[in-house]
Amino acid sequence: MLDILKYPDPRLKEKSVPVEVFDLELHTLLDDMATAMYHANGIGLAAPQVGKLLRLFIIDLGLQEGYTQRLYEFINPKIKHGAGSISFEEGCLSVPGVAETVKRKADIVVEYQDRHGKPQTMTTDGLLAVAIQHENDHLDGTLFVDRLSPLKRRLVQKKYKKVVSL
Repeated sequence: MLDILKYPDPRLKEKSVPVEVFDLELHTLLDDMATAMYHANGIGLAAPQVGKLLRLFIIDLGLQEGYTQRLYEFINPKIKHGAGSISFEEGCLSVPGVAETVKRKADIVVEYQDRHGKPQTMTTDGLLAVAIQHENDHLDGTLFVDRLSPLKRRLVQKKYKKVVSL
């Protein structure tokens, strides 16, 4: 099983590179990431969180009440448009035990490739839009705590230190 890197591991701050080869190795990584995400009871996981600096992430909102299980795979995603504003309480498998409200775009259009390299476009809103933006941030070395005000960031870091020392 893949290990999920934990904050403040410096690898979480690195920028990912585009996926160029869509082969069995990529498919295995996607499948292994799904196993790790489900095992950790998460709804999203980006490749940098498992130590792979590739521009890809997966999402499945099925653990959230009111959502059906469906695994989405986003490879080389680009958020092409965002509108509106939504505040959502976010957590992260790399920052376990803490959550904080983050402001994001309410509606987005994302272009990406599927596991076979085929171009896709998705227009979405709500939790899926938030999750896509959260996971896409990981590809640029940004964590949800980086989007908080300095005061809130310090409070989250203090809470996180208590959680990891338990």
